[in-house]
Amino acid sequence: CFVMALRGASLVAGLASVAAFFKYTGLQAESDVFAATAPTSPPSGQIPPSEIMRYGLPSSDNLRYRMGYVMSYNNKHKTANWVCEVLTKERNSQNNADRKLCEFVVDDTVHPFFRSLNSDYKGTGFDRGHLANAANQRWSQAAMNDTFFLSNMSPQVGKGFNRDIWNRLEQWVRTLPGEYGVVSVCTGPLFIPVVEHGKAYMKYEVIGASQVAVPTHFFKVVLCETAGRAPEIMAFIMPNQVVPDTVPITDFLVPLENVEKAAGFLLFERLPDRYKCVKRDSNGRLMIAGKAK
Repeated sequence: CFVMALRGASLVAGLASVAAFFKYTGLQAESDVFAATAPTSPPSGQIPPSEIMRYGLPSSDNLRYRMGYVMSYNNKHKTANWVCEVLTKERNSQNNADRKLCEFVVDDTVHPFFRSLNSDYKGTGFDRGHLANAANQRWSQAAMNDTFFLSNMSPQVGKGFNRDIWNRLEQWVRTLPGEYGVVSVCTGPLFIPVVEHGKAYMKYEVIGASQVAVPTHFFKVVLCETAGRAPEIMAFIMPNQVVPDTVPITDFLVPLENVEKAAGFLLFERLPDRYKCVKRDSNGRLMIAGKAK
């Protein structure tokens, strides 16, 4: 009976936490739980979380809402489960922030047991890799500052990945609002098993005293929308390793469901016929919009 009561109390607490988030953002906690409604009283200048998450939360654990993005944090891995942003042509055209004024800071909204620290990365050879990209938030210095919380970082191979092909992917994403107008972006780490001797094993490095998990892969999924056109989805999975400069980002295109199966949650779940929105050519092959290297 004690165990059942404890489970019941835990469930009530969990539901209360989700309800508090919905109340803050203005999202309804009933059947239209992810409907796009105006937040009650967001901080001045913040992109309403209901705008960012209008097609649903991938998951509801350890949510953080920043000036320009929403994230779910993983206490065990000391990095995010996912980070979601919305880019628009108007915001992308602004340049009101200077990266030189930003500093990597510990996220004190995370319990001390589960935080990552700057010292965790020192001497490891890994970059503090942004999930919500700093350059996506040039419309506001406060929004760019928010991307430097360590909770928004994951250990990424530097030369050959974070500073190269991953950067190329991020730059390509920033070109899309010019063509579509509104682009939703969801980014996160993946931990994909390796197969050895016919058996699958989950293996990944951890760094620093906090034991920050080093993802084996990263995903990025973009949803492009413009009036009068069907939405288009493009999904990528990239290995967290050195990738030659000659490899195009199109080599890492995958079906949306591949990301969802590896990540353990659904993306843009409230978008009707979302799998039919995955961008393909006339032969059914995955393709991207615009030009990319």
